[in-house]
Parts: sequence; C-alpha cells; structure tokens
Amino acid sequence: MKISEFSMDLFSLKGRTAIVTGGNTGLGQAFALALAKAGANVFIPSVMDDGGETRRLVEAEGQKAEILTIDITGDGAPKAVVDGCAASFGTVDIVVNSAGICNIASVDNFGRSEWDPMIALNLTAAFELSYEASKLMVAQRSGKIINIASLFSFLGGQWSPAYAATKHGLAGFTKAYCDELAQYNVQVNAIAPGYYATAITETTRSNPETNQRVLDHIPAGRWGDAADLMGATVFLASRASDYVNGHVLVVDGGYLVR
Repeated sequence: MKISEFSMDLFSLKGRTAIVTGGNTGLGQAFALALAKAGANVFIPSVMDDGGETRRLVEAEGQKAEILTIDITGDGAPKAVVDGCAASFGTVDIVVNSAGICNIASVDNFGRSEWDPMIALNLTAAFELSYEASKLMVAQRSGKIINIASLFSFLGGQWSPAYAATKHGLAGFTKAYCDELAQYNVQVNAIAPGYYATAITETTRSNPETNQRVLDHIPAGRWGDAADLMGATVFLASRASDYVNGHVLVVDGGYLVR
C-alpha cells in the first residue's frame, strides 16, 4: 500500500465479526463494545449473566450481539463457540481471548485445586478457541487473534503463581501462533493491561496503603479505566495493524518503566 492510499477507513471493522470471550463483564465488555463501535458484530460466550446490558450497548451502536451461555473450558465448547458464531454471522474475523480468573492464596495453600481451573480457562481455552477459529481464518486468508495478557506476562506475582504462568504462557502462545499463521495473513497479538479500576481490584483500591503503593508505581498517576483499552483493541482488530504480528502491547500508564 502506498502512503497516499492510507485512510482512516483502515480502522473500520464494518462487516466484521468478532468473538469476545467473557465479553459481557469487566474489561471484556469494553473489548466487545470497542469492536461494536468500530462496526463489528460480536458473539460473546460467557458463563455470566449481565441482564442484557452488553447486548443493549452493542445494539445501541447499530451492531448485532449474540450471547451464548457456555463454559468454554468444557469438552467441545470452543468448537461450539466458533460454529455458533459462524452460523450466526457467516464467519469469524476476530477473536479476543479475554475470559480469565485469578485465584489467590499464599504459596503454601496454592495447590492443584487453585492451579487447574486457571490453566484451563486462562490458557487452554484460549488455545482451543484460537485453534478452532484459525481454521476459518486460514481458509479465508485473513483474521485477527488478540490474547489478553497482563503485566504478569513479564513479572512474577505473589499469591497467584498460576496467573503469572498463564499470562507468560499467553505471551509465548501469541508469538508461536504468529510464527505459524502470519503466512496466511492472520495476525496474532496480545494486549497486556496494567492496573485497572475494576471489580477485581476493588479491595486493593479501597485500602489507602495498597492503593497508594500501586499509584506510586504508575507514571501516569492513576489507575486505568476500561476505556483506555478500547483504542488498542480496535487497532489490533483492524487492517491498520496488518503488519503488527506476534506483539504484546502493554497498556499500563507506564507501570513497567518505573
């Protein structure tokens, strides 16, 4: 493409279809709404019930939303999700692997009962869904896979070794799938959020000492808002990022540099 051919239309997702796992709660909802605002229809597999809020938000943008109540760690569930999206919207153009959990316990109490569910959801389900979706993407010679990593793709992490392990694993998986799929015009990247003001971090934020400890480590001087991730999501899902591949994009207000 010549530089004179560059257009803001490259950021448009009009006519595209996206799967966003866990896309009706927390940061996942922001990912889903960002894609809808850019023009995509969204298919959301989730075990959570948000009372229809996400569907209303997506439809308010003039796009369609399908919510599938399903545990994506179940046998055959990732294939059912991909098949369901293709049946509803014709194909799968974008996958955002955002569903995840973070079990917390001291190291002497963090055993297999805490470890296994996190590996199953945070890592294995992301692999299986990408595996199933990539079949369609390879056939159509286009696609975007966005894994939701974390600062803990780069750091250790007290109280949840499985969280750090799965997020390191997602970073490695992102690079490995890029290496395999780039030849088919499929881009595989990751977003690594920093510290965000969500329900999960409410305990930390409500304690003045721990809240200040986090803020002191963020050059931007504030917790992230879900909206801070929406631009990165649209960019990595759009044609504007067609030559960005295997990258882990950190959106953390500068946390990692301090």
